[in-house]
Amino acid sequence: MAKDQIDAASKGKTLIILGLVTIVAIFVIYGRYQDSELMTPGAIETIQRIAIGFYITLMASFGAIAFGMYRYHKGKVESNGVANLLGIIAITTWNLKSRRIFVTTFVGYGIFFSLISGTLVYQPEVNFITHYGAVIPSGFIAPCCDGPGYMPKIIVYLTEHVGLQIIPVNLVLQVIVSYLVGLNASIAVNAYAMSKKGRGMSTIGASTGLFIACPTCAGTFLSVFVGATSGIALSAALAQMQTLLIAISIPILFATPFVMAKKLRHADGSCKTNSTK
Repeated sequence: MAKDQIDAASKGKTLIILGLVTIVAIFVIYGRYQDSELMTPGAIETIQRIAIGFYITLMASFGAIAFGMYRYHKGKVESNGVANLLGIIAITTWNLKSRRIFVTTFVGYGIFFSLISGTLVYQPEVNFITHYGAVIPSGFIAPCCDGPGYMPKIIVYLTEHVGLQIIPVNLVLQVIVSYLVGLNASIAVNAYAMSKKGRGMSTIGASTGLFIACPTCAGTFLSVFVGATSGIALSAALAQMQTLLIAISIPILFATPFVMAKKLRHADGSCKTNSTK
């Protein structure tokens, strides 16, 4: 039985790696089509089909990663080798209460992330029909041209003032950060007695992660307090720090579950909680 669960965890890990590698590959491959000189009338239709294939492959990769993580998680819980921190994390987050908190946090944080990253667009002062000649409702894929990871872009007009702007890199970051925030929240339910320093790491990671896809949102927010002129200058500075924000937030969110897992492990390596509570 233990061998079967170890095999399940191993197959789950393979699916996760395959999904991640595929995502990186399609970003690199599609980046080769971001030359405006390629946008000839005869090439637009072909690149449009490639853009559709990009999103189909991206969604399939997300599915493979999600299923792989489920198999890996379940294999870790049901196997006997739970002395390591990954096993503690798996057991801690397998119970019904933790899973509910994870799903609620993942969805809620994802929606909030979409708002501050510009994925969900609300412009009360702009009428999409008047300004862009949009048909309500409607949508299309913009195949070109922008920096790597920012194309192909999906534009959807839901109402005269509400729409969606789905950018690949923002979508991937939204899923990653929302997952990590949800994971941190679900573990924290069973680690409420941890030190203030541990909780602080999770808070810092989540707050920084809010501005990964749209660091200028931080400047916009702060402009309310420091004035419009200073806010614009701060927004420009933060935009240049996007890589730094990513470098800080994701590792912190990734490391915090291991910090909390140490607090949930007995001296003999067993977990203080179980997967049924």
